[in-house]
Amino acid sequence: MDWYPLYNSLRIAAISSVIVFFLGIWAAYYAARLPRVVKGVLDVALTLPMVLPPTVCGYFLLLVFGAKRPLGMFLAQVGIKFVMHWSGGVLAASVVAFPLMYRTARGAFESFDTTLAYAGQTLGLSNTYIFWRIRMPACRQGILAGAVLAFARALGEYGATSMLIGYTPGRTATISTTVYQLWRTNDEAGAMLWVLVNLAISAVVLLVVNLLEDRQKKAVKR
Repeated sequence: MDWYPLYNSLRIAAISSVIVFFLGIWAAYYAARLPRVVKGVLDVALTLPMVLPPTVCGYFLLLVFGAKRPLGMFLAQVGIKFVMHWSGGVLAASVVAFPLMYRTARGAFESFDTTLAYAGQTLGLSNTYIFWRIRMPACRQGILAGAVLAFARALGEYGATSMLIGYTPGRTATISTTVYQLWRTNDEAGAMLWVLVNLAISAVVLLVVNLLEDRQKKAVKR
């Protein structure tokens, strides 16, 4: 059995999760401090991929990074290719998973007791120190839950991924695209095997999310 789809899916999900983890935290931290109107407009822009059909997201990515588009041609000249390459899967997964990380992290930051930050400032602590040593530990449960959800979303991504990188065995195949291709060729046994693999991974991810939520509830009660 060719395990490349599993390897490629995990690789894409892991890399995209790291990307959206830091981008989501950065965007959430500054968005939480903006005026309500500005924050509302920014929320719409940053969470739009969460409500758009994934194929529409993939279409927009093709409009920007397509081989015949200005940016796509420029990147190709410097050796960067997203279309029909596994790295395009990272881009697609990052776009669709980012809203989950952003919204969860923003909620965690908004629930943070700002008096702790003010207390740190009165002690002469830098904003960087306060962020990493006070704010992040206090919000870690919500942020970790967002990271796990983003990983799960990236792992199961199909629409935008199939639009951008298609399906090439041994090169761009993922679990989701493999299931579709096997079903399309009437290999239901093979498709079911990959479905079970995906179900097992998803169950583990949901278990982790539930454990994090339980810890957060216990921390709030204390």
